Amino acid sequence: MTAQTAAKTTAAPQSPPLPRGKPESLGLSPAGLQRLSDALKREVDKGTMPGATIMVARRGEIGWFDAVGRQSPASPGPMTEDSIFRIFSMTKPIVSVGIMMLLEEGHFLLNEPVAKFIPEFASQKVGVENNGKLELVPVERPMTIQDLLRHTSGVTYDHTGNSLVQQLYRESRLRSRKISNAEHAALVASLPLICQPSAEWNYSRSTDILGRIIEVVAGKSLGAFLTERILAPLQMAETAFFTGEVNAGRLAEPFPIDPWNGEKVVLFNMLEKPAMESGGGGLVSTTMDYARFCQMLLNGGTLDGTRIIGRKTLELMASDHLAPGVKIQGTLVPPGHGFGLGFAVRTQPGIASFPGSVGQFFWSGMAGTFFWIDPKEELFCVFMSQAPGQREYTRTLVRNLVYAAVE
Repeated sequence: MTAQTAAKTTAAPQSPPLPRGKPESLGLSPAGLQRLSDALKREVDKGTMPGATIMVARRGEIGWFDAVGRQSPASPGPMTEDSIFRIFSMTKPIVSVGIMMLLEEGHFLLNEPVAKFIPEFASQKVGVENNGKLELVPVERPMTIQDLLRHTSGVTYDHTGNSLVQQLYRESRLRSRKISNAEHAALVASLPLICQPSAEWNYSRSTDILGRIIEVVAGKSLGAFLTERILAPLQMAETAFFTGEVNAGRLAEPFPIDPWNGEKVVLFNMLEKPAMESGGGGLVSTTMDYARFCQMLLNGGTLDGTRIIGRKTLELMASDHLAPGVKIQGTLVPPGHGFGLGFAVRTQPGIASFPGSVGQFFWSGMAGTFFWIDPKEELFCVFMSQAPGQREYTRTLVRNLVYAAVE
């Protein structure tokens, strides 16, 4: 019986906490961190989010960990440090580390074609719009594993635009949690690319395809691989593609109608085991679990004496991989930033509208979660909430207030 199956009937052991220190001993202002919590409480009071958790760690110790508001708008219970969240695209960095672990074992090279592992991609075409019609043209060069990692594959998401290719995505079964990773990859391969590989940065289902490559190479399900190679070694005991009924009272939930955009919020059921283990957005986790992953990244690939990935491999992942001239579509990669192998990367001290350090890397989740790693300041931050509509505002708010507290 797998750990994920066992979670249905017995409570999983909670992850061991990271050490805690006094903010002032870590070069953090207690008053500044209190202002951070106060600002989040104001958002809760204004009704923009049900609740949230915030963790700031520096120099290997937690300097601030707070839970504000309610865990769910449907119940009076408070948000807690061990509430469980859908982390959506914060799954991507974990899967990206997983694929790079296989690279370190010599199973493939970054510039090898995806079709070597998933043959359906060998015949994929590029969709070019011409007078309102979609013309299919050959690829100029095959999509590579590196393209998947940096989102220059030509694969897309249906919710990031309304092109003819994205309309085909919407008409397909790609959003179904009832298809397997293999079926999902074959379905993506049957649809046209939105652009030539390497021509543009398009946020996409690329990491879902990486999850399928992991399955092909490792010979086991994505969930089994992640548990065996990353989650169990890091003692991330409560991170999986679903959680057990025993944890039903710990699930963070959103407002049914988003207070910022008035749209109905429909998120997946965390208690339901999906057929598709989405490498791009399927994991659920806790703040402490994800903090253990972040501390490993900040440590250069190790935690508590366990090495997950090589220091130089992680350095490659946290470097900008977008060549000059690559057009960045959308707003997810902010000005002054590029994109590496699974993370956005800050490349300039200015340009962006929020503070940070060159070399900082990060990503976020659609439901409102995000994290960042700042090697220069020996700092990481994890924010968890289930509040989709205001996620971009909250990311900037939290960044501003965390860096204001750095002394």
